[in-house]
Amino acid sequence: MQNSKSILLLSILSFLLCSSLITSSSSIQESEAIELLMNHLDSNKRSNSSVQEAAARGVLRRLLPTHLASFEFQIVSKDICGGRSCFWIQNYKPTSRTSPQILIQGTTATEITAGLHWYLKYWCYAHVSWEKTGGIQIASVPRPGSLPLVSDEGVMVPRAVPWNYYQNVVTSSYSFAWWDWERWEKEIDWMALQGINLPLAFTGQETIWQKVFSDFNIAAKDLDGFFGGPAFLAWARMGNLHGWGGPLSQNWLDRQLLLQKQILSRMIELGMTPVLPSFSGNVPAALKSIYPSANITRLGEWNTVDSDPRWCCTFLLDPSDPLFVEIGKAFIMKQVEEYGDITNIYSCDTFNENTPPTNDPAYISSLGSAVYKAMSEADIDAVWLMQGWLFYSDSSFWKPPQMKALLHSVPFGKMIVLDLFADVKPIWNYSNQFYGTPYIWCMLHNFGGNIEMYGILDAVASGPIDARLSYNSTMVGVGMCMEGIEHNPVVYELMSEMAFRSDRFQVEEWLKIYSRRRYGKAMDQVEAAWKILHSTIYNCTDGVADHNTDYIVKFPDWDPSLNARSNVHKDTRMEKFIGMYPNRRFMLHETVSPLPQPHLWYRTEDVIHALKLFLDAGSELAGSLTYRYDLVDLTRQSLSKLANKVYMDAVSAFQNENAKSLWIHSQKFLQLIKDMDNLLAADDNFLLGSWLESAKSLAVTSDEAKQYEWNARTQVTMWFDTTKINQSKLHDYANKQWSGLLDAYYLPRASMYFSELLRSLNHNKKFEVVDWRKKWIAYSNDWQAGTELYPVKAHGDALAISKALVDKYLS
Repeated sequence: MQNSKSILLLSILSFLLCSSLITSSSSIQESEAIELLMNHLDSNKRSNSSVQEAAARGVLRRLLPTHLASFEFQIVSKDICGGRSCFWIQNYKPTSRTSPQILIQGTTATEITAGLHWYLKYWCYAHVSWEKTGGIQIASVPRPGSLPLVSDEGVMVPRAVPWNYYQNVVTSSYSFAWWDWERWEKEIDWMALQGINLPLAFTGQETIWQKVFSDFNIAAKDLDGFFGGPAFLAWARMGNLHGWGGPLSQNWLDRQLLLQKQILSRMIELGMTPVLPSFSGNVPAALKSIYPSANITRLGEWNTVDSDPRWCCTFLLDPSDPLFVEIGKAFIMKQVEEYGDITNIYSCDTFNENTPPTNDPAYISSLGSAVYKAMSEADIDAVWLMQGWLFYSDSSFWKPPQMKALLHSVPFGKMIVLDLFADVKPIWNYSNQFYGTPYIWCMLHNFGGNIEMYGILDAVASGPIDARLSYNSTMVGVGMCMEGIEHNPVVYELMSEMAFRSDRFQVEEWLKIYSRRRYGKAMDQVEAAWKILHSTIYNCTDGVADHNTDYIVKFPDWDPSLNARSNVHKDTRMEKFIGMYPNRRFMLHETVSPLPQPHLWYRTEDVIHALKLFLDAGSELAGSLTYRYDLVDLTRQSLSKLANKVYMDAVSAFQNENAKSLWIHSQKFLQLIKDMDNLLAADDNFLLGSWLESAKSLAVTSDEAKQYEWNARTQVTMWFDTTKINQSKLHDYANKQWSGLLDAYYLPRASMYFSELLRSLNHNKKFEVVDWRKKWIAYSNDWQAGTELYPVKAHGDALAISKALVDKYLS
């Protein structure tokens, strides 16, 4: 017995020792992986100091030209920051009366511009946001020569994490589709001021693919059915569809390549590390006939109505096929040929919403290795950047063995995972830090570029810190991965700061300063309003992803007579609305029964009170563009939620066979749409015309103008294919509350629907939902193909209109 105990004890000790060694070895690997990634920050691919300093001064010149002589910028080594990237704000030691006042040093130009932004925010109470969310507020910046000084020792702010990532692979279509260099220059300035140093750079890749496929004997005409249209490029790139909205003209291809070179040049000058695309296996049909022995399969349908082969079921070259590495290598080398040797980081999402054919870990590992091999054969220092969305959206497939197989299929330090949805559903905390793989904590926040006030400010302020300080953390950055931009500026400003915030802080205190900066002065009413918004609109803690499904923009496609009356909520207060859609991008399918209900996570009475506080500040802030944007947005949000209740009242009236009540409530719903359109028309940032005109402005020929306008109109409405009696499965996915779109598109739809409901009651006939669909789809098709003009300049007094609508509907 004693001998048995000794043997058992020795076995346990041996096991513990081996486990310790394995853990130690793993920790060393993880530590080395992170160290390897950190070395990329000091890459010799960056521009020299003088070029970066000049680029930083260019940002200052465009932002605050009157103060160009007030600042001195210097690139410094990481030694002054203890081996970390940082910015250091100091008082400049004057040598003459015309000397600068403030010296900002940084390890790259991006750190310098981030330091400039930090100084302007916290010493001058200035504010910088996208033009379409009110733009900049610099009236509070003192005149040159009178800038506030910092403490004697200066203010040194290191990066809490090395990387600050930006963009989603679909932002290029939802937001950037129609941008020219003038707009891109503003965006790169904004990125630099936020401290973003790891941006996606996807523009113009179709032109690279044209050149690469030409080398594989694929003619340009064979790509007409492969590339998507300008507003749908993102999904053609991912292999979700092909040909939809296309083909692309040579004019488009050539001009986009030139634009990409301008974008990359500026990013490099500012010390950023651009992330370039790589090969994911998506190939044109012609490759199958040219290489008949290649392992090319056809994927299943992706959100089509009837699997139309014109744009359904793309072709995928299996990563295990030698041709995969050959094409992938050629693509990266062609980018180097066109752009120069500017980066080692490449994005690839082969398995994003495309499930592998088997869950065998060995097979998955071989696929991952092949994907990386295609990169590394062209660039020996290649790092694979991969979205971690698949681990959430297809969690039933990606169990621990499959996750480990993919994540460990490349050498440690050669992969970065984007924890894409960490603001709502983080993966790092149940995957053992992605099983040792370096990752970036990301905020997804927005789906489809929808316009809705939404956010989780407390999670944004605490989540990255919790992840970074967690045991054995492999977190190497923070990121913003929204599908669309130019909304909710408060969320993006806070998220950007998390790259530089090491310690916990009070969001409520931060919001006080934010409101003062955003509007140029401190006001009690506005501070009180933001306190309410913090605990309501920007406190969505129910775990439901934001996707605006308010009835005005996501009109239910259903027959209410099919539902028993008990199935419709008797208590139709908006507080009872709950979200019923799955948290999956691109996968929002129609629900015929029961009635889909909009997501509401706060008491509307509280938000209306905040709106009234905003209005109370109108006499002081009426001239502020940032105030006007927020006022219009908050009024729009409140009325949109009210419309949900009005719609439910109309449906209840129909089910109770009360034609008079149906008419009253439906007319109120239609009037709400008209009034909201009038409100949105009073601000330049809520106009359909701007989106359409920016599309047409990129056209060289009249045919291109017509095609681009169709792309622009279709993306924000039906999105994808239809039949005569079936709407697109993605209809209204990219919905927008814009003046012009409400009046010309959403209003006729609701009017047709309610007219059919009323007719069925008045004539004691069954409501023919299919007949309504036929009429509506025909109208939508005509509108998508239309060319009527919409205003690009605001008209009307936003403050007066908002006051009138609050009195009319929300008193």
